[in-house]
Amino acid sequence: MELFADRAQAGELLAERLEDVRDPVVLALPRGGVAVALPIARRLGAPLDVLVTRKIGYPPTPELGVGAIAEGGEPVFDHTLLRRLGMTPESVADVVDKERRELARRVLAYRGDRPLPSLEGREVIVVDDGLATGGTARAALRAVAAAKPARVTLAVPVGARETVGSLRQEADEVVVLRTPIDFRAVGQWYERFDQLTDADVLELLDRARR
Repeated sequence: MELFADRAQAGELLAERLEDVRDPVVLALPRGGVAVALPIARRLGAPLDVLVTRKIGYPPTPELGVGAIAEGGEPVFDHTLLRRLGMTPESVADVVDKERRELARRVLAYRGDRPLPSLEGREVIVVDDGLATGGTARAALRAVAAAKPARVTLAVPVGARETVGSLRQEADEVVVLRTPIDFRAVGQWYERFDQLTDADVLELLDRARR
C-alpha cells in the first residue's frame, strides 16, 4: 500500500473527500493532527483550531493507554483493559490529575486565554494523523458531542480497521483513506513522520489564521 509522503499530503487527500461539508469548524488533535488539518481548513475555507487531548497511561507502562481526556470533557476509560489489568478508574486518579495539568498547560500554550469556538449547531470536523487504539479520538469526539454540534465528522488518513469500526458509533461520519490489514503503528504509513513540537503547532495555527 502506497505511503503518504507526509502529513500535509495526507491532509490534501482527505480534503478532497470532505469538500461537501458546508461551513465547518475544523478541530485538530495536536500535535500531528494539526499538520493534517491545515490543508483541510484551507480547502474548505474553514477556521482551524486545536482540541487538546491527553492519553491516560497505565502507571507501570505509561505508553499503554487505559483511557484519555479531552478539554471540555470527562476522562474516557477502556474499561475492558482496566479489568484485564486488575485496575479501576480510581486506580489511575493520580495519572488523570497529572494529565489534566498537562492538558491545561497545552491549552494555554496553543490558545492562550481564547476559548474554543462555539460548536453548537455547527458542522465539526475532528482531524488526527491516524488511529491506533483510538482512545484520544474517542475522548475528543465525546467532548465535541457535549457541545451540541449539528454534525460531527472524524477525518483521518489511516487507521486500524477495528478502531475505525468502533469509532463509527461516536461520530456521524468517519472519513478514513486507508485501513490496512497489517496496521501496527500510524507512523509506518508515512514516508516522513517527524515528531512535532509545540512551536510547530503554533506555526501551523498562525499559517491557518494568515
